[in-house]
Amino acid sequence: MDTYEAWEKALKNTEIIRSRVKGLHTFRATAMPYVFLSSSEVDKNDTVVRKGQVVVKRPALILPPHVPIFEGFDFDFSSTQEQENIVNFLLIRGIQMPSMKYNNKTHSLDIFEGNLDKAINHFNSHLQQEENVHSGLLSGPQDCWQFSILIYVCSQIARNAESDIRNLLAEYRKKYQDPSA
Repeated sequence: MDTYEAWEKALKNTEIIRSRVKGLHTFRATAMPYVFLSSSEVDKNDTVVRKGQVVVKRPALILPPHVPIFEGFDFDFSSTQEQENIVNFLLIRGIQMPSMKYNNKTHSLDIFEGNLDKAINHFNSHLQQEENVHSGLLSGPQDCWQFSILIYVCSQIARNAESDIRNLLAEYRKKYQDPSA
């Protein structure tokens, strides 16, 4: 499957079941734990469970604008050109990632004995019982999980934009406040 087909498949089939309740940090890195569920390609009565987290880091001191860095997403980045191709692919589709570093770490890859609906109910209930406000729960196709995770990250960044702007303005005012006022 090429990049375009994987992107389209992820867009059509990714479902964010439970968003991260806790907002993202404006001035420091944010760890975004997730549970990603997908129907097993081997046995449709089983569900593949990918647990991990994406760390959204603050921009580095010298980073060209609008050039995000993706680590741990298992894209084929055998060269710098490959990463630029993914960034360009997203830009052409109107998706502009802030110039930050996105580092994905998969902590576990397991099988849940039950179909996708049962797995969704199980993990959603588990997160609610734990009162976990940091983790997200999503489902999507196993063969394009990377794009599903990016869709989740983008949704969280978009949701946080208004508070980020307020925080940036407050920080600016505090830093450059007129002492004579």
